[in-house]
Amino acid sequence: MSRIVVISGGGTGIGLAVAEAFVRDGDQAVLIGRRKDVLDAAVERLGPAATAVVADLADEREAARVRDLLAERYGRVDVLVNNAGGNVALGEGAVGLTTAELWTGNFRANVLTAVLLTEALRELLADNGRVLLLSSIAAVRGGGSGSYGAAKAALHPYAYDLAAALGSRGITVNVIAPGYIADTEFFGEGLSEERRRFLVGQTLNGRVGVPEDVASLAHWLASPGGAHVTGQILQVNGGAERGR
Repeated sequence: MSRIVVISGGGTGIGLAVAEAFVRDGDQAVLIGRRKDVLDAAVERLGPAATAVVADLADEREAARVRDLLAERYGRVDVLVNNAGGNVALGEGAVGLTTAELWTGNFRANVLTAVLLTEALRELLADNGRVLLLSSIAAVRGGGSGSYGAAKAALHPYAYDLAAALGSRGITVNVIAPGYIADTEFFGEGLSEERRRFLVGQTLNGRVGVPEDVASLAHWLASPGGAHVTGQILQVNGGAERGR
């Protein structure tokens, strides 16, 4: 039986690569995001095994609406991948934002989008299901802006507590913390060649990360082989967290 896999921020980059990995395995992917055009393009690429729901997951009412829709359409969620997020400090309009606006913005984008969706879908999670949260290398060593790394780090204790609460049902909860992943909107086309060389130079294997690196780990954690892995922070950064 195919699984119902819900992926926030599933229209591009890591989220889309994760969706592709599950669809190849015969699962149904539900992509959630704010931009209808991006989601529509992703669904067209993925084919009939994918559907899209437009929602702003930083809004509790929107998360509840997603829950009601999924409950009516599927009745359960087998895998939840919380991938939505981003760094407000790097976005358009960041210049001129106050400190409070930067920190609040990153909290909404990276913490509320994950927590509100997870809590809304909590009772829909199937026994032996999987919950994944996307963090960042910035959560364990800083990322330059303070607010982004701190927001991602907030997901770690949440994952520990959730793993303890859901463990008796066979549900695992883990965090994936990527480093530099090319071909994503997070880094975009604005990354200078100098900055790119610097980030690659921090890795121990001398290469950029790609969305498929993260997707492969997410897919394995959701497999039977990952059933005894829970409450963990798993880094995908080529060893860059250690530095060079």
